[in-house]
Amino acid sequence: MLGLLHPFWPLFLVHSHFDATEIGQLLAIQMGTRIVSPNLWGWLADRSGRRVSTIRWGSALGCLSFAAIFLSEGFWSMALVMALYSFFWNAVMPQFEALTLDYLHGEPQRYSQLRLWGSVGFIASVLLGGFWFESRIQDFALAGWLFLLFIWLSSLTVPPLDHPPQRDSGRGFAVHVWRKPVATFLVVSFLLQVAHGIYYAFYSLQLEQQGYSRGTIGAFWAFSVVAEIGLFLLMRRWMTNWTLAGILIVSLALTAVRWLMISHLSFSAGALIIAQSLHAFSFGACHAVSVEYLRRFFPAHHRGQAQALYSSLSFGAGGAVGALMGGLLWQDLQRYTFDVAALLTFLAMVLAIVYLRDDRYETRVPVQTNAD
Repeated sequence: MLGLLHPFWPLFLVHSHFDATEIGQLLAIQMGTRIVSPNLWGWLADRSGRRVSTIRWGSALGCLSFAAIFLSEGFWSMALVMALYSFFWNAVMPQFEALTLDYLHGEPQRYSQLRLWGSVGFIASVLLGGFWFESRIQDFALAGWLFLLFIWLSSLTVPPLDHPPQRDSGRGFAVHVWRKPVATFLVVSFLLQVAHGIYYAFYSLQLEQQGYSRGTIGAFWAFSVVAEIGLFLLMRRWMTNWTLAGILIVSLALTAVRWLMISHLSFSAGALIIAQSLHAFSFGACHAVSVEYLRRFFPAHHRGQAQALYSSLSFGAGGAVGALMGGLLWQDLQRYTFDVAALLTFLAMVLAIVYLRDDRYETRVPVQTNAD
């Protein structure tokens, strides 16, 4: 589903005659629902102890809501569709992350080996989408609805691994959140996703303005995720030899370089390939480190809420601010759009260097010889 949304939704909105400011606003609505939705659904999952049921209901209602896109006409009807579907859709991903960690109890280093299959799916859909949408971008809505349908159907096959209902999800959870390294991590994640919000909303438009075809644009997106898969294969070993803060700081530095290359060298296909290879760090490494940080920061009975809070502040608030900011920059100061993304990522790196390190959370993941 994400392999369709990130590269092709902005192009579909252009095809539907929305301007840059409206595109930024629409994508901000989609991302902004993550501010509220994951926390509400995360609280519900932890409170009830029924994480798999939460995933199934979120998938089903997201699919049902998205179907209204076939009836939408104009900005406000499209905004309503994006708000409704994403409210339910955003319930799914944080809870599935938490469920994965529950299944991997005692072997958290294997997370990357499972997560890479999401990257494989992204590559398949972005390549096929690039080929198909070259001349049929109007089919985007049908493709998106079918993927949501398949997600719901596949969720029915996931066996439950639920916890007893929790009754202390309030003050105990807040105590963990306000610890300095935890709060710093959340601010760093927010800034990183503001930069990514700009990227997700306007990268395809940037390349289309440079004269690249939609098939080529899809190939650039796919290449970034190929690099991500390579990193996921290596991540388990890296996490046994490097501290989490060290991996995150290096990844943030390389992410800032990536945005600068997109800003100033997008006319060069070779430079774009290098920039997209850095997606391995800007998403792959940063996300794997973030999931492990959350596992260390919070006890198991708060993990659903922790994943939801991380999702809402980073992908939700950060992505929404990034999409809005990108829309305003693209409209009036287009040449500086990705420079701002680089500046925000550099600020996140500085905060991580100064405030994130804490010996309580920086032990390396132990190697378990029977993990394979």
